[in-house]
Amino acid sequence: MAAATSAETVPDSSCDCFLSNGTNPGYYVKHAFFDFRQLSQHAGVPNVVENAASAAFAPESSDFFTSDAWTSFWEIENWNNSNGAASNGRANTLSNDAAVFMINSPSNIYIAKAADDGGGGGRDAVTFLTMRTRRLQDFQTAAEFQTADAGYHFLSLRMRARTVGAPGAVTAMFTYRGTADPARVQEADVEILTRGPRSVIQYTNQPSDLPAGRGEIAEATRNATLPAGGAWSDWAVHRLDWTRERSVWYVDGREAASIAFQVPREPAAVNFNAWSDGGSWSGNMKVGDEASLQIQWIEMLYNSTGAGKQAAVVAASESRTGNDGRLMRGSAKHHACKVVCTIDDVADVGKAALLSNSTESGAASITRAAAGAGSFFMSLWAIAAILYIAL
Repeated sequence: MAAATSAETVPDSSCDCFLSNGTNPGYYVKHAFFDFRQLSQHAGVPNVVENAASAAFAPESSDFFTSDAWTSFWEIENWNNSNGAASNGRANTLSNDAAVFMINSPSNIYIAKAADDGGGGGRDAVTFLTMRTRRLQDFQTAAEFQTADAGYHFLSLRMRARTVGAPGAVTAMFTYRGTADPARVQEADVEILTRGPRSVIQYTNQPSDLPAGRGEIAEATRNATLPAGGAWSDWAVHRLDWTRERSVWYVDGREAASIAFQVPREPAAVNFNAWSDGGSWSGNMKVGDEASLQIQWIEMLYNSTGAGKQAAVVAASESRTGNDGRLMRGSAKHHACKVVCTIDDVADVGKAALLSNSTESGAASITRAAAGAGSFFMSLWAIAAILYIAL
């Protein structure tokens, strides 16, 4: 993994586009960063709502989750897997092969204080966002949030996170475009199964199951061992690059999996969750057991169609994206991508650094210094940027 550099950062507004690194680099119009490491004023662990009729309607755990900083981008989910039966006291019909009634509750998403447990969270991480799932006597309480916009069309999505807790839960970060027909779902996901080895993560371009329970689509999924002897219970940066050609997953900058088969094609939402339903995928948690996805920060580079609530946010960028989400090459009208920035290997996470600027003397001027192995990749990025602009 390349060392972080001390290059001077620039505001996002200075950048025409952002170029990601890795084995399948891509250009993106927008950059977003959500930092949960310094939110002590919002920290507190809410009680678990143990009444099934009330869980979905529980209030948010703090004012942070009703603030514009949160609601302008994210929505907390409160759906359940009952098909409408369990809440009315009738025989329950659950989705898929679930054996437990599951309810997403806003009370399960909260800001927690970082314990001084030597877990490698970093001195700057005073707090983190927690997504909790717990097995109760009558149901499983779970957590999910997603973007208010469902128009993301290719992205580089990262989170610094860890999963902790008992066997029988799933924590995930994924893109999602739903449909009434499960065979037509479009999804690229990172899934951690707490019933499995701590060294293994599941990476998939969904759907991964054959119809009528006839098995798994082997080309769609990878059961990958974490690089460098890592564990999903350790703090690490998990990254998904969803591009036109393939989905590529990284852990702390090292490639963990790459799948070109059935890459999602259409715009989608971005989701995070922690759940269990007693089914064959998650397994069954013991009553009273709990697991959590803990997130220090989320960062995204993305292109968007501007659908949904985020339309106003991306409207200024739409002139630089085509109908298929691909960045348009530079033209006299749009002057697209003449100032190229990067977020990779920048010392200050969440910030962008200048990679190339073709507005100076008619040629790209590389201003970002590289250190160690990063210098080789910087040269490749620079060449790519120049060629891209010249075409």
